[in-house]
Amino acid sequence: MRRAVCPGSFDPITNGHLDIIGRASKLYDVVHVAVMINKSKKGLFEIDERIELIRQVTAEFGNVEVEAFHGLLVDFCKQRDIPAIVKGLRAVSDFDYELQMAQMNIGLSGVETLFVPTNPTYSFLSSSLVKEVAAWGGDVSHLVPPLVLEALDGRLKKD
Repeated sequence: MRRAVCPGSFDPITNGHLDIIGRASKLYDVVHVAVMINKSKKGLFEIDERIELIRQVTAEFGNVEVEAFHGLLVDFCKQRDIPAIVKGLRAVSDFDYELQMAQMNIGLSGVETLFVPTNPTYSFLSSSLVKEVAAWGGDVSHLVPPLVLEALDGRLKKD
């Protein structure tokens, strides 16, 4: 069985993330979405909320499993026998950082990293940018799935 992981914080998941996950789901039998836990950062959404949103918006792919992780991504991969990490690249600046991570990961564990160029429609998109624009009342409906937009609107109105 061909398996890969798409890691990230996904706070919240965007259409750019979904594009990469969807493309990976066509190449692999199972795609694990690993939602990073960073205890030093307070996210907009709790980990369990992110996982549930991701499960719902990736259900159509049929071969995506979603769970949280903390620690080294290569340990997550080793524990689940996942030989590949799939990462989307938006710009050259992403490549510089991701190449270093890929080289470290293969050196630590033999886990390969595959880089997927982002759809140009989403080349500027990040969760941070979505949160900032939404917090100021900007329209992000074209940047996130409807379910995520609803959760985002609800969360920002609470705060």
